[in-house]
Amino acid sequence: MKIPVILNGDNTFIDANPETSLMSVLRKMGYSSVKCGCDSGICGSCSILFNDKPSAACKIPAGIAYNSDITTLEYFSQTEEYRTIMKGFELAQINLCGYCDAGKIFSTYEVLKFSKSPTREELADRFKQLAPCCTDLTTLINGVIWAWEIQHKGLDYVMKLQRGR
Repeated sequence: MKIPVILNGDNTFIDANPETSLMSVLRKMGYSSVKCGCDSGICGSCSILFNDKPSAACKIPAGIAYNSDITTLEYFSQTEEYRTIMKGFELAQINLCGYCDAGKIFSTYEVLKFSKSPTREELADRFKQLAPCCTDLTTLINGVIWAWEIQHKGLDYVMKLQRGR
């Protein structure tokens, strides 16, 4: 079945059985950022932006994607939001492993876009299942907070804070 979608900014069709997971379809299309992890929607390895919300592609049947906007990490990595997130992660000394990147990055994107001033407790609850792969939860929260500060207060402000430490 041909399913119309907006994939990484382009109107296109994905050719798939409507019951096949979007993760499987995207992997077959060559999107290597969509990893197969827990296959239960928890670990974040298969994360995509689905209508601008972080979502587990392993839990989305391809048929549900009809006329949806899908963004993979390959495309998102070209955005200013991605650069902001990566700068925050760099300041926290996070070295992503390549396996769980999409879950951490897209969840951080959601925080930057929709949270006014996230608390450590809110972030711990949101990220607790994503932390263990390549960084501890505290370091991940620090990276998210740095990214939020850069997004909302500017890099110059954050660099002054860094120098004051």
